[in-house]
Amino acid sequence: MNSIKSVHRSPGSLTGGVVTTCLVFASVWMIFFVAPTEATMGDVQRIVYVHVPIAWCGLAGCVAMGVSSALFLVSRNLEWDYRSQAAGEIGWICSTLTLATGSAWAHEAWGTWWTWEPRLTLSLVLWIIYAGLFLVRSSIEDPYRRARIVGVLSIIGMSDVPMVLMATRWFRGVHPIAPEMEPRMKLVLWSSVISFTALFVLLAAVRRRQLETTERITQLEIADWLASAATQS
Repeated sequence: MNSIKSVHRSPGSLTGGVVTTCLVFASVWMIFFVAPTEATMGDVQRIVYVHVPIAWCGLAGCVAMGVSSALFLVSRNLEWDYRSQAAGEIGWICSTLTLATGSAWAHEAWGTWWTWEPRLTLSLVLWIIYAGLFLVRSSIEDPYRRARIVGVLSIIGMSDVPMVLMATRWFRGVHPIAPEMEPRMKLVLWSSVISFTALFVLLAAVRRRQLETTERITQLEIADWLASAATQS
């Protein structure tokens, strides 16, 4: 029977995990103890220090998914599809949290949990794109055919990213473009963006390795089953 090699984390992966964890905890500490309380919204404004970074990661996930898909279409190497799927799954989580934190902020700022404001609407479209791609993936068994179809759709889906970024400038809405912040607020915001981006990269890398390992195990199980069937016959 074929043996399955155990997968060990490299020292670099462990170090990356420790560093990323420290960055995230440091950012959370800065959000509550370094960032000053905003005069108008009070402590509720601290949501921004989480909302903006995860929104950025949600957009970055869509771009990473589309670029990885394009590289698969060029190389026909399934490793790029694993990268695309991993980025898409983490990006979908970030997109979901973006909508949740954005709604919480909107309730305090605008007095409503949801409004069909251009940037909010396009952010919802991004979430639907992610969810639609997951449904397509789950409906196709052949990995290469699945990767081709999802790859094309992922590249098309990237078109929503610039519209989300430019929505406040291209369309008339109530979402702030670039609110004024004092230096300490900017420091905390940029610290959060860096730490959450590192967390996104770490989670996507872990998920990619998981997908690759699962596929190897599946292929070995199929090979073992075929070998057993041939022996019995």
